[in-house]
Amino acid sequence: MILEMKVPSPGESITEVEIAAWLVADGDYVEKDQAIAEVDSDKATLELPAEASGTITLKAEEGDAVAVGAVVCLIDTSAEKPTGDSDAKPVSKGDEGSGDKNVEKELSKEQKETPSKEVSEKAPSPEQKTYASGVASPAAKKVLAEKNMSASDVSGTGKDGRITKDDAIKAVPSMGTPTGGKRGVSRSRLSMLRRKVAERLVTAKNETAMLTTFNEVDMTAIFKIREEYKETFKNKHGVGLGFMSFFTLAAVRALKEYPAVNSMIDGQEMVSYDFCDISIAVSGPRGLMVPVIRNAENLSFRGVENEVKRLAIRARDGQITVDEMTGGTFTISNGGVFGSMLSTPIINPPQSAILGMHNIVERPVAIDGHVEIRPIMFLAVSYDHRIIDGKESVGFLVAIKEALENPIELLMDNDVKRALEL
Repeated sequence: MILEMKVPSPGESITEVEIAAWLVADGDYVEKDQAIAEVDSDKATLELPAEASGTITLKAEEGDAVAVGAVVCLIDTSAEKPTGDSDAKPVSKGDEGSGDKNVEKELSKEQKETPSKEVSEKAPSPEQKTYASGVASPAAKKVLAEKNMSASDVSGTGKDGRITKDDAIKAVPSMGTPTGGKRGVSRSRLSMLRRKVAERLVTAKNETAMLTTFNEVDMTAIFKIREEYKETFKNKHGVGLGFMSFFTLAAVRALKEYPAVNSMIDGQEMVSYDFCDISIAVSGPRGLMVPVIRNAENLSFRGVENEVKRLAIRARDGQITVDEMTGGTFTISNGGVFGSMLSTPIINPPQSAILGMHNIVERPVAIDGHVEIRPIMFLAVSYDHRIIDGKESVGFLVAIKEALENPIELLMDNDVKRALEL
């Protein structure tokens, strides 16, 4: 029986996917639920599992855009699973000692019987050698000589990298000072996910009235809490006490105080939410991904850290789903992990604001008339000025700053151990 495997729908509004990579070869035997391909949608990279066991026939190439519901491969479910030693001659007990010799004799016999065939398949003909990678055809050589160029200056587009006459005609001599260094250029197709991210970022810049406000936060209080409780927290909950839980809960508190920041535009209407779904920007193997922490207002420090860890692992392993990256109301992006001192984060549409975290640097600051060295982080909030006024954006960021500089009172209700569930 031949089973037609069709592209499943990865999520609402997605009409096609791109074959990022086949994990099996044409004609391979696959097991049911085995991952056979990685497919890119405009929101995530997902694995495509085999729907049945059998021999597979591929119906699309890597890089092809395939419509949802289209046949992507065939599986012959009547095919039997091959065994590695099905053709091997069984060895009796009396022949156990000479088993390896028998195998060697058989291999030697096979090699002697088919040497000419192997040589003919592997050894290129003289004509093939002439057109090896980087070698110019006679016509191309003539054109390159007229331009005073060598074949090493040109990338061939012919078979096996051969430099064609057209390649030579299009080649442009370098007008700069010769350096003797490599000047190669390569091209690679952008994945569907990367193309969609680029499209969304340009849309955010072009279709929103985006502004950014900045502030700084003294991280001393958070440093002290983490230094005192991080080991106990990790031993009890199995997850580290990071900065993200403090920033997430500080953002939730500020969103409740400034609800316009937790809103977005839909045509001529402003849609406001009474819940906080916080999108966390993380770097995955195939680019930026933004999984969502649902109802963050109901989570404790432990709950946030567990969810951040779970989502980060799924994004890193390519297991994140479209549903897990859809529907956030506010985004937090931590460029500080890469060493960024200050940046203007781009809004994640259709959201109306995003908080940018940066690296923590010890800086001299004035405290009660004295200069002290404190761990300082610069913060940035980019916002859509169409629905968020400057007063609200600044007040929102100040509310985050206040919560981070006084977390015991504003985030922990003056009971650190209870807040950390220790």
